[in-house]
Amino acid sequence: MKCAVVVFPGSNCDRDTYGAVAEVLGERAVYVRHDAVGLDADVVFLPGGFSYGDYLRAGALARFAPVMEAVRRFAAEGGPVLGICNGFQILCEAGLLPGALTRNASRRFLCRPVHLRVENTATPFTGLYQPGQVIRLPIAHGEGSYFAPAPVLDQLEREGRIVFRYCDPAGQVTVAANPNGSAANIAGICNAAGNVVGLMPHPERAVEPFMISTDGLAMFAAVRDWVEARTSARTAGWTSRRMLLAGSAGGAR
Repeated sequence: MKCAVVVFPGSNCDRDTYGAVAEVLGERAVYVRHDAVGLDADVVFLPGGFSYGDYLRAGALARFAPVMEAVRRFAAEGGPVLGICNGFQILCEAGLLPGALTRNASRRFLCRPVHLRVENTATPFTGLYQPGQVIRLPIAHGEGSYFAPAPVLDQLEREGRIVFRYCDPAGQVTVAANPNGSAANIAGICNAAGNVVGLMPHPERAVEPFMISTDGLAMFAAVRDWVEARTSARTAGWTSRRMLLAGSAGGAR
């Protein structure tokens, strides 16, 4: 598996994301600059940070970076994309995910562990979790309150596109467990196809025993397994087509 970690001016979690993939999981990872016009990868990560200094609003300038056209093409072709924190904000600003991330209800920057309930295990990044599983990841954001109009929220609910919700340690979705005022306690969502996922908490900061938890590692391992399964299916398809063509040619003789 080859993973692209996109680096914007102001990214500060790119090294953590790279480390989770390359050093912890042992997979190939490469940094891709914001001004790149192409991607050569199996998975794309948009890491956290403060792209372009969060001028105007978080992610508003990064959406115009040349690399985002390549990310759009990659996503349209079914490639898995994970946006973490600022990456989630960029995906929303770029229209790859609905809604927007607004100022925390407290108007303060938050940096602490939170609990999440896994709502959707059908994405490339959540296949190793169990439905309803409670995981513990850190947050670090000032604009992490998810907002979308009521019809969009209803659609996300109806289509099962809410991937993570803030909850208490027992898995109860409560107001008290919501750190930033996100609508419906939403911590992460996916697109209609399920291959583009954005979340505010940081899985790359929860991959080794000395960290808050190792609950984030499953996200990276799940997409590795997903890529391997996809590659195997394609290989099997190509082999079947070759055999059919060979058989047809033999019959023609």
